[in-house]
Amino acid sequence: MAERTTKRFKLTIAYDGTMYHGWQVQAKHRTVQQAVEHAIQEIVKHPVRVQGSGRTDQGVHARGQVAHVDVVSHMGSKSLLNALNARLPTDIRILKAVRKKGFFHARKSAISKEYRYFVWNGELALPDKRLYMAHIHQPLDLAVLRDAAKRFVGRYDFASFVANPSREVFSTVRTVTDFTVTRKGREFCFRVRGEGFLYKQVRSMVGFLLRVGVGGEPPEAITELLDTHLPRTERVPSATPNGLFLWRVWYKGKKQD
Repeated sequence: MAERTTKRFKLTIAYDGTMYHGWQVQAKHRTVQQAVEHAIQEIVKHPVRVQGSGRTDQGVHARGQVAHVDVVSHMGSKSLLNALNARLPTDIRILKAVRKKGFFHARKSAISKEYRYFVWNGELALPDKRLYMAHIHQPLDLAVLRDAAKRFVGRYDFASFVANPSREVFSTVRTVTDFTVTRKGREFCFRVRGEGFLYKQVRSMVGFLLRVGVGGEPPEAITELLDTHLPRTERVPSATPNGLFLWRVWYKGKKQD
């Protein structure tokens, strides 16, 4: 039998956030982090704390959330992955489990994140799309959306596109490295990548883009708002959480596990 030692594992996690009150542990609500910690503790028989790359809100999904956890166990990566998926509810899946050195940190070691936001643009929303796509019945102008989205690319003060997180934020300056919009039939995909994002920043940017896409604001309004550095107002709506996915997290080094 392999020796029981303290090991750090990097976990890549996919989840349907519909039935969860977000990622982070909360005393009176069911969360994804709580479910993963409970499953690991059942396996290793000691308390653990799973550290995620970042928080997702209630109803937000993930294809590539990353977390790390330290466990005292003889188990290898494959055994841990199989044991976790056997215990977790079917709306949470561990896609990868990789042994890492102790200096790896799911949040602090991350250098870039990608979110994707999905929209169904049509008079009626199909029932199987309703939990994973926002529904916009007014026609969206793809060319206008693309023009507007590229105005977010760069290093800016995103104060006008962030909700109050009820905690101190030292800076609202962030870098968005890429923001594209694609369409396939009635499905629109908003893909944004950056060094990191503020509380509800992605949903605020997409919410405003949708307003631009239906003709409620001109694309130039994004530059205007970024230049003001003023706190967000009702002019910037927040897109619904069901269309948002944390898609991927990048880390330093050539190899991405």
